[in-house]
Amino acid sequence: MKLTTTGKLITLTALILLGSKMLTAQELPKLGDRLTDKQVVAFAKLALKGMDQEYPNKPSNVMDNADDVKSPKEMHPAFYGCFDWHSSVHGHWMLVRLLKQYPKNSLAKQIRTSLNRHLTEEKLKAEADYFAAKHNKSFERMYGWAWYFRLVAECHTWDDSDAKKWRKALGPLEKILVERTHDYLPKLTFPIRTGVHPNTAFALGQALDYARIVGNKKLEALIVKRSKDYFAADTNYPFHYEPSGQDFFSAGWNEADLMRRVLSKDEFAKWFKKFAPHVDEPSKMQQPVEVSDVTDGKIVHLAGLDLSRAWCLQGVAAQLSDDDPRKKIMLDSAKKHAAMGFKYVFSGSYEGEHWLATFAIYALDRVGVK
Repeated sequence: MKLTTTGKLITLTALILLGSKMLTAQELPKLGDRLTDKQVVAFAKLALKGMDQEYPNKPSNVMDNADDVKSPKEMHPAFYGCFDWHSSVHGHWMLVRLLKQYPKNSLAKQIRTSLNRHLTEEKLKAEADYFAAKHNKSFERMYGWAWYFRLVAECHTWDDSDAKKWRKALGPLEKILVERTHDYLPKLTFPIRTGVHPNTAFALGQALDYARIVGNKKLEALIVKRSKDYFAADTNYPFHYEPSGQDFFSAGWNEADLMRRVLSKDEFAKWFKKFAPHVDEPSKMQQPVEVSDVTDGKIVHLAGLDLSRAWCLQGVAAQLSDDDPRKKIMLDSAKKHAAMGFKYVFSGSYEGEHWLATFAIYALDRVGVK
């Protein structure tokens, strides 16, 4: 679907009715709601379809020699679907999350069967072997690493026989990524402030949650230290420069969402006042954005921006006191962003459908927010 010559935006109603037609506009969830079975099934179907869809695919791999010329499934027997490695990983996370939160959903058996087929010791050992190669040292650094940590953490906290099996199988690559994080962060002199995959603040937030969940005090201490090194002195963040045309993250809100994990409530309230002194004034940083073309793989990133802003805003609000007027502003803005983002999840276009469901579930479940 293309823009007209006048540049008129595709209507949101048309977007919802494209392709899969899994949920109507009236059936889309709202922040704070528990999902209906139909909603769970709709989200799960996107990941289930993607996890076994090998093509189209964007491997992003370095080939050290001719032997490295392999199909996606040969390189990544567990995470070869969903267009790219990280999307496959967080698609698996979403399925684990849905099965954990809604164990009696209509697709529960199929979800469990698919996860058991992918998250085997043999396949995950092959994933670990791929990462262990020297020329793959920076593969998926740190965005894919972050989602892998989130997947491990989800299994770690679930008293379920299959989840325990998956958690054990995830161990070899988990160990490598923890080691890589310890090696990388001391060398990362400056944080990467971007609205796409390499964003440092997002990855540190996920890794910090993981470290605390599994009880890795050494990793936790490193991430807290580097977070403060990178961001503690930041003031007057230029939110008016956001978003860029293909962002699925707000570098500013990701940073705030990280620092609310790192600082105490009192410390964060003071830091946030300096970081975003005008947050209580109407501005575009409080307003969701529309997507002009869901069939463009970069432009549709903006749907992810709506959803990731929603989860960041909820996270920031959770760390503010109830009598802080900024809290209501954050929560109201989160609802607006989520409502906009949900409208693009079921567009019928693979460019967004292979990953947006994960962002929607992350925002809906307030993942990482106490």
